[in-house]
Amino acid sequence: MLDAIRAEHVYIACGYTDLRSGIDRLAALVQSSFHLDPFSGSLYLFCGRRVDRIKALYWDTDGFVLLYKRLERGQYQWPRTPEEVKELTPQQLRWLQEGLSIYQPKAHRPVSGMQDF
Repeated sequence: MLDAIRAEHVYIACGYTDLRSGIDRLAALVQSSFHLDPFSGSLYLFCGRRVDRIKALYWDTDGFVLLYKRLERGQYQWPRTPEEVKELTPQQLRWLQEGLSIYQPKAHRPVSGMQDF
């Protein structure tokens, strides 16, 4: 569903979001709570208390796209740290869509700051 969108960045709104919110309310939330630009071409993901539904907000050069997905079975493994936004890697987005946690303990982690041996 979300792989088709060519977003430069993907952000997940951790915690609970009232999914009755529409485009204007979600865009305002991105600006006021997370201090990000909803017009930047990034994809913003939101989840409610039931964790079987998500909304995605994306600016597509001339208007917003609002996607809504409800799982028929299962739940998303959604981070519940309140009032936090986290940038996802493409792999973490795939894990989320597959019903997995974005924190995979056995996955290889990127290495930075390697020291010469």
